[in-house]
Amino acid sequence: MSAVTTGRIHSWDLSTGVDGPGTRFVLFVSGCPLRCLYCANPDTWHMRDGREATVDEVMAEIGPCGGFITTAGGGVTVTGGEPLLQPAFTAAVLRRCKEAGLHTALDTSGLLGARASDELLADTDLVLLDIKSFDSTTYRKLTGGALAPTLGFVTRLEALGKRVWIRYVLVPGWTDDEIAVDGLAAFLSGLGCVDRVDVLPFHKLGAAKYDALDIPFPLHDTPVPDPALVDRVRGRFREHGLVAH
Repeated sequence: MSAVTTGRIHSWDLSTGVDGPGTRFVLFVSGCPLRCLYCANPDTWHMRDGREATVDEVMAEIGPCGGFITTAGGGVTVTGGEPLLQPAFTAAVLRRCKEAGLHTALDTSGLLGARASDELLADTDLVLLDIKSFDSTTYRKLTGGALAPTLGFVTRLEALGKRVWIRYVLVPGWTDDEIAVDGLAAFLSGLGCVDRVDVLPFHKLGAAKYDALDIPFPLHDTPVPDPALVDRVRGRFREHGLVAH
């Protein structure tokens, strides 16, 4: 399967501490069905903008890093874009990584969670699940998509006993509403699969990409959250018994 399965990828990188445990080989696949207002990678939206690669070619890139990332307590993270827009390719990469003895992580919005087969998830050690908002109206305005599929996906992950890290981007005026934060915290606290919640402060590091693509950055005038707000939101999750960073 892997010898003939191809996908569209944007790039790959090495990272530490932000894409799963340890040092990670991070594969960015192309294509995403959402248009999050704060997206830092608009250059990954369209599959046509990526380059075609086979699973063998991806594994050839991972190979020289395998020993190092394993020693550093890391592994491979497939992100994007949205990896589940290319489920067969993503599944093949994850399978090959597991066969190579590497820890695997899938970074997804959960919108296309129904496309993740049980076999794909069996080869996934950790799911990094981006929950953009717990208010369905805000979620729709912020992303262009629906919240329900993501909540359904994390419920499925709970049933499968899959380990999950939640990612929550904190955007002033959008995702800092206390009622919505408390609602999400209460929901997550009832799930035994959630190991931690990463509250990620909104930033504008991707603004230059919008300029290069000649498209407007929707949150150009939105301020980044101050440390007090970040601490307060993390505290709301902790009050519900969750580990929050």
